[in-house]
Amino acid sequence: MTDFWIALLSGFGAGILSAWGVGGGTLLLLVMTLFLHVEQPTAQAINLLFFLPAAGAGLLMHQKNHLIDKEAFRRALPFGLGAAAIGAWAATAISPDTLRIPFALLLLGTGLSVLRQTFQQKK
Repeated sequence: MTDFWIALLSGFGAGILSAWGVGGGTLLLLVMTLFLHVEQPTAQAINLLFFLPAAGAGLLMHQKNHLIDKEAFRRALPFGLGAAAIGAWAATAISPDTLRIPFALLLLGTGLSVLRQTFQQKK
């Protein structure tokens, strides 16, 4: 029963953080892997399913408010699709244990980058 409440509260918290643009998916991944003992690939798949509706809604709102640079979008699209294909291949071809350390380093680097930007803005 405790796992249910942890999952419910972390999903709620991740939803709020995502609405604020903070990155609730990272919180969701950490809770699932560290506290709920979900395997990393499964947690990443759940995180993607969690992210897709929010990303789609954000894209529609940005389009409605004319905030999308269509030329930049057209130029970036092939590279984004290529990177997604490579990432999908890597996620299925490489063992989860091998991916664990690079993923942790990515999260750590992202967190440090956000902290650095926050401190620079306060100066």
